[in-house]
This record gives sequence, C-alpha cells and structure tokens, in this order.
Amino acid sequence: MMDRMTIPIGPQHPLLKEPMAFTVTVEGERVLEAAMRLGYVHRGIEKLAESRTYVQLVHVVERICGICSHVHTTTFCDAVESLMGLEVPPRAYYIRALLCEMERIHSHLLWLGVLAKNVGFDTVFMYSWRDREIVLDIMEELSGGRVSHAVNILGGVRIDLDAAQVQRILERFDALERQVERALEVVEQERTLRARTQGVGILTPDEVRRYCVVGPTARASGVDVDMRRDAPRPPYDELDVNVILHDAGDVWARTVVRAHETRESLRLARILLANLPEGPTSARARRRVPAGEAVARSEAPRGEVFYYVRSDGSDTPARLKVRTPTLTTLATLPRQLEGVALADVPVVLAGVDLCIACADR
Repeated sequence: MMDRMTIPIGPQHPLLKEPMAFTVTVEGERVLEAAMRLGYVHRGIEKLAESRTYVQLVHVVERICGICSHVHTTTFCDAVESLMGLEVPPRAYYIRALLCEMERIHSHLLWLGVLAKNVGFDTVFMYSWRDREIVLDIMEELSGGRVSHAVNILGGVRIDLDAAQVQRILERFDALERQVERALEVVEQERTLRARTQGVGILTPDEVRRYCVVGPTARASGVDVDMRRDAPRPPYDELDVNVILHDAGDVWARTVVRAHETRESLRLARILLANLPEGPTSARARRRVPAGEAVARSEAPRGEVFYYVRSDGSDTPARLKVRTPTLTTLATLPRQLEGVALADVPVVLAGVDLCIACADR
C-alpha cells in the first residue's frame, strides 16, 4: 500500500493566478481529498460601501474585479436606478450591453490562455492572449482604460460612439472573428487539448444544481441557465441570446462552451452596434436615494452576479451585498479534485475559471 502524502498548494504558487490555499492529500499520483482556504485578498468592500456615497461606489465596485469590472458597475447601477425609479435612456443601455459582451470576449480569451498554459499548450496561450488585445484596444479607445473603464454613471454612461468609431470597431471585429474561428477549430479538434481535459473535473447536472453553480461551468453540464435570457434587463429583452450548452460536464466541455460563447458575444455585439438607438446617453440622477431595497442580476463572464442594495434615504447605502459566480463554483472544487491525477490538479483549477478577488471582495 502506498503512503499518503499531503501537498500544500498556495497561497503563493505558480499554478495560482490569485492568492488561495489548497491542501491536497494524495496516494501515489491519485488525489484522495482536497481542502481549501480563502480570504487572502478580502478588502471589506461591502462594509466600506456603508461610508461611501452612491456616486463614489460606482468606482469602488468597479475594483472588485479587474476582468469583469464593467458588469459589476452595470449591476450596481441597475439596482440603484431601480430604487430611484430612474428612466435610463435606451442608448445608454445598448452601450452598457456592448461593453458587457466585449468584456465576456476578453475574459473567455484570457481564460483559454490560462487553461492552455496549465496543460502545456503554449501556442494557444500566446495566440489567445494576442487576440484578446484587439478587444482591450477597443475598450481603451472608447473609455480610456483597458482594465477599469469607468463607463457607467448613475443614470447612464459617460461615453458615446460616433459613426467612425462604430466602423472601426466592426473592422476589428472582422479580424477577431477570424481568430475566434481558428480557436474553435483547435478546441474541438486538437488531440493534445482533448487528452488533457476530457473526463477531468466532471460535474453532473445534479451536482451543479445542488451547489447552485452558474455560468459556463453550469452550462457545460447541460444546465440551461443564463441571466441574459432568464432575467433580461434592457436591451437583452430585445435580443435573441443563444445559450450554449454541452452535456459532458468536464473541463473540455467548459472549454467548448466558452469558445462558442465568445463567438456568440461577437454576434450580439454586432447587433448592438447595428441597432444603437439615437438619443442621450444619460439621465440626471438624484444624490439621495429613496428608502427601500432593490436586487439586480447580470450575466458576468463567469455567470450570475447578484447585487442587493438597501437604502435608508441618505446618500450612502445602509447595506450592500454582492454575490459573485465564483463563490458557488469554489464549493465544488474538493468534489472535482477527488480521484484525479495529481498532474490534473492545475487543469481542474483552470477549468472552472476562478476569480478570487470577486469571491473575497
């Protein structure tokens, strides 16, 4: 009988892109059990919110995550605007959604590179991160920022697009679409990638529902959930969103789902640009928010992000609660790691696309 060994991974480790700690118990090369510890990047943002104005908080919540910063401010603004009874101009909704879809594209391409790096497929890593630069360049041109865009304000957005910008974006989308099609071909046909990801980190549909997993990880197990369709806010209530599903439930299925979602986000972004309404991009918002409470949900790149805001009638919230998709995904990791080969631990961790900054806040 082989001796058991406990291997610590993290909180600082080349495998981990953000600080977290795993303890993996192995027998030979097989993982028997795993435990994890979080909280290394906790910043107390929800408590901080109680001493900041709503206007200031638009910028604070944007810094919860550097990858999906825009969807955080979009969801927060949705909740506060609901409390205010504020009518946001349609053009602002379209611009918000455009940035959300571009954010999804760059997040999925970043994730594909991380997964490829963890399985030793450096060519895909370099190409996907190169192609991601196309999206970041567009965001920088529109907002002035590649990471934090500061596009949203209460009542709308602070930027607008002219015809020349729309044309430049569409030309860049043409180049990006060609690269995404190549990435899809690699994901679905490359034997090296399939050999390292098929049958690894399996989650059944029942486990997905039990752990309340959302986003591409849930859809890769055949669970049909997407906030853009299930709880649409403008302009998604006018769009026909194709929800990408797979039934294998392993890391390869998650790769296929995200690759196809990248193509779908490109399609939606083109529709948004083609149908951009005329009119203003913002409405005047009051400084004080009427007493009450509101909930807003959006489909972030990793799944449903949830915001709860309670107001006492002042210019600062009485309570802000944020639930990010990584929180529920983290709970599945000990289950996913049971029985896998030690060499597949990096594949499982990369496969669920964790964002520890979001989860810890």
